Amino acid sequence: MPRIKIAHTHTIQKSIMAERETSHRREFLQGKSAVRALRDVAQGAEEELGGASLVEPGSRESYLVQVTRDAMACQFAVILNVGQYPEGTEAALAALDLVDQLEDQLSVYRPHSELSRLNDRAAAEPVVVEPRMFALLELAAEIWRETGGAFDMTTGPLSRAWGFFKRQGRLPQPEELEEALVHVGTEQVTLDVAECSVAFAEVGVEVNVNGIGKGYALDRAGEVLRESGVVDFLLHGGQSSVLAGGARGSRHGRGWTVGLRHPLRPERRLAEFYLRDRALGTSGSATQFFHFGGKRYGHVIDPRSGMPVEGVYSATVTAPTAAQADALATAFYVLGPAEARRYCDSHDGIACALVTGGPRQGSIEIHTAGLAQGDWRLLDDAA
Repeated sequence: MPRIKIAHTHTIQKSIMAERETSHRREFLQGKSAVRALRDVAQGAEEELGGASLVEPGSRESYLVQVTRDAMACQFAVILNVGQYPEGTEAALAALDLVDQLEDQLSVYRPHSELSRLNDRAAAEPVVVEPRMFALLELAAEIWRETGGAFDMTTGPLSRAWGFFKRQGRLPQPEELEEALVHVGTEQVTLDVAECSVAFAEVGVEVNVNGIGKGYALDRAGEVLRESGVVDFLLHGGQSSVLAGGARGSRHGRGWTVGLRHPLRPERRLAEFYLRDRALGTSGSATQFFHFGGKRYGHVIDPRSGMPVEGVYSATVTAPTAAQADALATAFYVLGPAEARRYCDSHDGIACALVTGGPRQGSIEIHTAGLAQGDWRLLDDAA
């Protein structure tokens, strides 16, 4: 069931569970009663909504509607300016309905999904897939080629070997890694454009969209909103993938402000990015990792070596689409600052900020590429 929150950027919030069957549903979804109740509240400075930090100091357009739903092992949210679109929250619910449908199509954790059926059959024969899903796999293959294999949609065997497939990290034996690596590599996946079909080179190869799927779902949800006439919105999936359309309130020049958390002090905001009709993706291993023998192993695995990535705390990418931002954030986390800069220098519209350890214990360094002065600002002097 979706959750709807109508909030002001001060100390008063009103959280409501959406009841689709109520007789006053349309007025409720439009937020009219909550707006009347909050109209006289003083203007505030900041409100945290989901994983995105929305900051509009002094803004008079401070009311927001947030509609959320759990999907793809995280929380998806649609954030709108209250009162701007009479049917806006209905459109948000339709967008989240589509996210549910996409999860049912793309989840490797659901045996009945189209992607699971593809993995079961594609080593034996070419499998025709739904066109939009085929286009997603094409994009994943393109990014694999352009990043020299740093992003790879066939890493499922490695995730299983390291225990991250079931979120139970473990140290694999060398022979397990060797066996897993035999089945990793997008070169083992044949995409037939004419037939819209997918085939694998051998049994044991499989594809997953874990590194690109949330961004793809946001792009598709954004299409639903725009087709409904909603052009000012913020979508996010699980704090790491964001798609911004238009602007918040009347701040049409700057768009939406999205905060990046400090990788070592998550209670603090490290930087702010200003997004308008752009997407942002962040990759890191702050939430999925394990320790063995005094060493920390994160869940982001270099598909070329089979080993968890070290040396980068987080990689943030801004791009025209959320699917691009999602996949490139993973790739740049694997590649590191120098290779990420080279990629941005040769691809218009792609920018990044990578956080690594600094020269002193507990310090950090930020490496950027492609970011103009008006695209972001640094908040933490320690960086």
